[in-house]
Amino acid sequence: MNVSTPERPRIAVLVPCFNENLTVGAVVRDFLRAVPSATVYVYDNNSTDNTGGIAKDAGAVVRTETRQGKGFVVQRMFADIEADIYVLVDGDDTYEAAAAPRLIDRLLSERLDFVNGARKASEVRAYRPGHRLGNKLLTGLVQRLFGKQFDDMLSGYKVLSRRFVKSFPTTSRGFEIETELMIHALRLSMPSIEVSTIYKERPEGSQSKLRTYHDGLNILLFIVRLLKDERPLMFFGAIGGLTVLVSFFLAAPIVLEFVETGLVPRLPTAVLCASLVVIGIFSIFAGLILDMVSKTRKEVKRLAYLSIPLFSSEPHV
Repeated sequence: MNVSTPERPRIAVLVPCFNENLTVGAVVRDFLRAVPSATVYVYDNNSTDNTGGIAKDAGAVVRTETRQGKGFVVQRMFADIEADIYVLVDGDDTYEAAAAPRLIDRLLSERLDFVNGARKASEVRAYRPGHRLGNKLLTGLVQRLFGKQFDDMLSGYKVLSRRFVKSFPTTSRGFEIETELMIHALRLSMPSIEVSTIYKERPEGSQSKLRTYHDGLNILLFIVRLLKDERPLMFFGAIGGLTVLVSFFLAAPIVLEFVETGLVPRLPTAVLCASLVVIGIFSIFAGLILDMVSKTRKEVKRLAYLSIPLFSSEPHV
């Protein structure tokens, strides 16, 4: 379908926030300066400081989401806000607002659905070694499982099309949301790119809400869950294959002894091996069946995605 670009696309800057009173004002002002035609929406996620008041004074539309977690906030934003282009950015003042017009232009000119702002640290302290290593490991895992198009999966800076946002079935609750956004684009083969952007250090006194080990583990478990849902043949096939291999390893001495003596002295082990083989075969067949279901779900998702206009047909206000 050939869709023309609207003369005045509606741009929404989405800023999920929790206790960001030291930084949210600068984020709102910088994005309003960089993209004057945009509306900045700050969703306050149960902050105990004056995040909402500061954001409002800076010129943002402030709303609240009471379910705790970034995933819940993004889910609410995507449901509530109507726009042609969505700029999703954290409220910690670490991302380059001046890059927004460049990212938006790429999305418009190349008819993209997903532009990922890959982080390029402005100084060593801006991107902590633990976070950098965790991002590299988790991104590498997703690249192996779902595709190698992106190098900074956990960046909080993304520009999204309307049809991406309105076709996105959010299931994550916390910081796993970045992983889910990336895999949604990869699984539906959406036109996407990654663009390098400057990543700054947090202002003094501002603290990251990301808990390196706890949230890293949650993201890893979420990737495993998505693998089970999106690529069940790989997931259950690996379990089945490993189970069969273990049974063969345990059965080898029993088979050799049976060939030599005609006896099966370790009957419980033999029963265990037979049971493991049956379980492994059932797991592989379950993966085959669920893979057909997953492919059908994927086709339905892609049809739903394609049915949404790239730009809203509603009049611009």
